[in-house]
Amino acid sequence: MGRSGSGGFKSVLIQSGMALRAAIYRAELSVADMDRGVFDQYALTLARHPSETEGRMMVRLLAFAMYSDHALAFGRGLSTEDEPDLWKRDDTGVIELWIDVGLPDERDVRKACGRARTVVVLAYGERRTEAWWEGNAAALTRLGNLRVCTLSDQDTAALQTMVARSMKLACTIQEGHVWLASDTDSIEVTPVVRHTPVAA
Repeated sequence: MGRSGSGGFKSVLIQSGMALRAAIYRAELSVADMDRGVFDQYALTLARHPSETEGRMMVRLLAFAMYSDHALAFGRGLSTEDEPDLWKRDDTGVIELWIDVGLPDERDVRKACGRARTVVVLAYGERRTEAWWEGNAAALTRLGNLRVCTLSDQDTAALQTMVARSMKLACTIQEGHVWLASDTDSIEVTPVVRHTPVAA
């Protein structure tokens, strides 16, 4: 899935319902993913819908970093129910990767698993996440192409400390740990894997 890039920046627009005066953030993101063997750079423009928190926006940015690829694109955001937060499609239009951020309805996850080769849910909001997982784990763990990861409140809060209208971030990923560094600060987040796809 991973590949080494040329090192050049590629502009990616992260959309989130831009019709209602979205706040614009920009990020230069360098990724060194030891687990996937991906080393690349991305120039990102993040559009944050008024109903989206900065914390959720940064979780989207984290999701991009964790699965970074120049074929990875962002859906149209909170106002669009039939698209994920991020997706990757091949040249024929087949959805190779579908990523949802937050706590999607179990029926929507099952539908996504029927449309995409691999589906990832990156859940956050610790107390609500635990209740969501407890109520949906039995159904979700039957889905062989689903990966579910959760973030602690501490991780989400740490991500939010990195927010700026203009960000320059270096991301290193190794053995499931994610380090993000700016010119002035650095954090570590460790998504907890609750369920992983069945090996082919």
